[in-house]
Amino acid sequence: MDIQTFTFPNGIRLIHKQVPFTQIAHCGFILDIGSRDEKPHQQGIAHFWEHMAFKGTKKRKAFHILNRLEAVGGELNAHTTKEKVCFYASLLTPHFEKAVELLTDITFESIFPENQIERERNVILEEMAMYLDSPDDAIQDEFDSLIFAQHSLGYNTLGTTESVSSFKREDFRTFVQENINTHRIIFSSVSNLPFPKVLKIVEKYLANIPEQKADKNRILFENYLPKQHQKTNAATQAHCAIGRTAYPLTHPKRLTFFMINNILGGPSMNSRLNLALREKYGYVYSIESGYHPFTDTGLFAIYFATEPKHLAKSISIVYKELRNLREIPLGSLQLHQAKEQLLGQLAMAEESNLSFMLMMGNSTLDLGGIESLEDIFAKIRQVTARELQETAEEMLQEADLSRLIFLPDANTETRD
Repeated sequence: MDIQTFTFPNGIRLIHKQVPFTQIAHCGFILDIGSRDEKPHQQGIAHFWEHMAFKGTKKRKAFHILNRLEAVGGELNAHTTKEKVCFYASLLTPHFEKAVELLTDITFESIFPENQIERERNVILEEMAMYLDSPDDAIQDEFDSLIFAQHSLGYNTLGTTESVSSFKREDFRTFVQENINTHRIIFSSVSNLPFPKVLKIVEKYLANIPEQKADKNRILFENYLPKQHQKTNAATQAHCAIGRTAYPLTHPKRLTFFMINNILGGPSMNSRLNLALREKYGYVYSIESGYHPFTDTGLFAIYFATEPKHLAKSISIVYKELRNLREIPLGSLQLHQAKEQLLGQLAMAEESNLSFMLMMGNSTLDLGGIESLEDIFAKIRQVTARELQETAEEMLQEADLSRLIFLPDANTETRD
């Protein structure tokens, strides 16, 4: 894969892939910090920190941060997940050093100006309100809380109104100090630049960053219990989430279950759930199934919206499709087509240099390395129909599934 790495004395690792036929450089920091690392009173602070990184450093005000790459046609971005915070940029290769310098500045030298905290607090509260007004988004966040009850994996990445309203400058400094570990930070890069030149530029900015080793231990999630919850919502449709905990990133059945999820409700229009609920009955506009592995557990979830009068039938159809995967092994042609479909999707995903840059950082932090597409293809091709069925039998039992329903125009909330 022509991926080269270098570890600086402070523990930060550089990972670079040279792609000869591109004029765009993609690069960024991937930090092993996320919303699951927050304490109860810190809910939302990782995401808030992501916002504040753009609002002022020791040598730049917010305008200068935003204008630095935009002025040369580049893009500066960031995102927060349950286990990662990422700051990254894309721009023409001749400006690569500008990106490295700016990303280092906002990642390690943010000063969290008080006036900007107040301003950005309102922005995030508006973002939260927007999500709450969207049942599609709200049910996914609430389903996380249902599955990972009383655990930080169930925290809404945006936080709560109370927590976001309370943060002060010292809270950000405390969170960063508690969680920054330079040995768990990756600087990932994809461009047409040769590795020696990338190393020379990156070393100029990263080599002198002080080593930090945050003493933190993530609390493992254990003792999942299936739950069912139904509540009212202002939307006109009924929204439903069905799912459970799933395999972690390092589990040997992870790839097999990923294939099952793709067959069931992946992005293709010929997924079983889409064919059954949309194409056959017209009950839904869209239905999605997702499998998201974490370091110690995972989440499998199906989401859809439908007219209330079609809800019971739709749920019944979903359970029928799960039962079919448990009880009926794929035929040789079905198995071949499922593998070819997944291989094609993975190959197309690797065509995105930005996505590949982020994947390199995430994979190195989570798995200790980057598996080649050829190795992944080989593992997919080795999966048997019996392995798929056994995994479905283990993971798709109706009794093990949790369910969350948003119903419109109801006056009371019920729980069973």
